[in-house]
Amino acid sequence: MQRVCLALPTMRSCPGTIVDLAEEAAYAVENFGVEVHILILDSTDRTDAPGFAKNADAVASLAPAPGVFVHHLGEAQQRVFLRRAAERSGAPDPELLLDLMLPQDVAYGSCVNRVFLGAAALHCTSAHLRNDDADFQVLGGQKVFPIHHELLSIGKPAGEAVAGVTRSELDPADADKPVMLVSGSFTGELNVDIGEIRELDPDVYRDVVRLWTPPVWPDEDRDAMVDVSFKGTGTEPFTADDSVLGVPDIWDVFMCNVALDHRAYEVLPLLPSLRTLGCDYVLLHALVHSRMPGVVHNRHIVNYYTPERRTGDGFVSYQMGFVKLLLSMLYLYPVYGGMIDLGRGLLDERHGLKIEPIIELARASVDWDRAGNEHCLDVLDRSYRKLGGKYADLADAVAGRREQLLDEAREDAERWVVLMEAWAGMAAAARAEGLHPVVDGAAG
Repeated sequence: MQRVCLALPTMRSCPGTIVDLAEEAAYAVENFGVEVHILILDSTDRTDAPGFAKNADAVASLAPAPGVFVHHLGEAQQRVFLRRAAERSGAPDPELLLDLMLPQDVAYGSCVNRVFLGAAALHCTSAHLRNDDADFQVLGGQKVFPIHHELLSIGKPAGEAVAGVTRSELDPADADKPVMLVSGSFTGELNVDIGEIRELDPDVYRDVVRLWTPPVWPDEDRDAMVDVSFKGTGTEPFTADDSVLGVPDIWDVFMCNVALDHRAYEVLPLLPSLRTLGCDYVLLHALVHSRMPGVVHNRHIVNYYTPERRTGDGFVSYQMGFVKLLLSMLYLYPVYGGMIDLGRGLLDERHGLKIEPIIELARASVDWDRAGNEHCLDVLDRSYRKLGGKYADLADAVAGRREQLLDEAREDAERWVVLMEAWAGMAAAARAEGLHPVVDGAAG
C-alpha cells in the first residue's frame, strides 16, 4: 500500500488547520486507498506552551480514521530524532548538522527539511506540504483538497500520469520519467506581506520588488517579473478541476500547496537560512529547470495573513525576513542560472536529480562580490524612508544590522553547502532510525 506524508510545519496555535488536514487525509484514504501519515512539526512548545496545548488537544480530539495516522512532535521530540539521525549519518560534525536542522531561531527551510526527514523516517514515498496560514477553497459545501490531484500523479511514470490530468503537454521522450512534483498555487493575499507598500506608493513598491529580480536581465523583463511576483492566481474561485502534465513554469508552483516525490527531497535539502522568507523554493527550481515532468492543477489554497506580522516587533521581524530574502538572491540566482544552463544535465541515467552539480554551483556563488547586496540595502533604505512612519523605523532597524545582514546572507549560502554534502547520509539515517520512538500520538 502506498504510504504518504501529509505535513504541517507550524509555530502557532492552529487547531482548525489540524482538523482540516485530518479531513484531507481521510479523503485521500477513501478515494485512493493510500495510508496517510499526518506529520505535525510544532515549534510552539518552545515559544507558546498554551498554543502547543491547543494543537495537542486538537490532535487528541480527532476521530479515529482507518488508514490515517497522526504524529504531533514538538521541538523537544524533533531534537531527539534529529540528534539520532545526525549521529547515525556518519557526518564529521553531528552537532553542526543538528543546528542546521533545528536552530534556536525561525528557519523556514530547516522546518521543511525536518518534514523531509520525517517522511523518510516514516517510509513514505511522497510528502504533501500544507501551511498554517491557508484555507482550502470550498465548492458546493465541500472542501477542495489538493491531495486529489497529487495522488493521481505523484511518483508515477509520466506516461501513466497522462490518464489523470485534464491536458497533457508531455514530451513523449519524457514518458518514462517519474512525476516528482505536483503543485497548485494560491488565491487571496500576496504570499509575501508587502501589499501595503504598493498601496502607499506604487513606485516604491516597484523599486523594492525589482531588487529580487535577476540584475542581469533587461529592465523590461525585470519589470514584467515585478508584475507577477507574489500574486498567485488572484481571486478567481475554484469551479471545476483543471490539471496539466508537462514541464511546469516556476511561477505556477507554490511551496505550501505541493507534493514532492521522495526521490527529490531525499536528494536536495532546502536552505537552512534564519528568518528568511522564500528560502524554501530551491527544490522546486531544481525540478523545473531540469525539465522534469510535473503536474500543475487549480485546487489552489486560500492564503491569508496572521495579525502579528503587521504591528510592532512583529512587523519589523517579518519585514526583516523579506529583506533577507532579497539579500539571499545574490547567492541563489547564480545557482538557478546554472540549473537552467545544465537543464537535463541535472539528471542521472535513472532520471534522478544529481546533487554534485548543485553543490558546485552553490560553492561558486559563495564568493560572489557582495556589492550587489550593498546596493540592495541602499535602495531599501531610501525606499523605506520615503514611505515614512513605521517603514522609517524599519529603515533604522535594517541600517543598524547592515553588516550583520550582509554577513548572514553569505553564511547562509555556506551552511547550505554543508547541509547538501551531508544530506544523503541524513536521509538514509532517518529511514533507518524511524520516527516511532518519538511519536506523540496516533489515530487510526
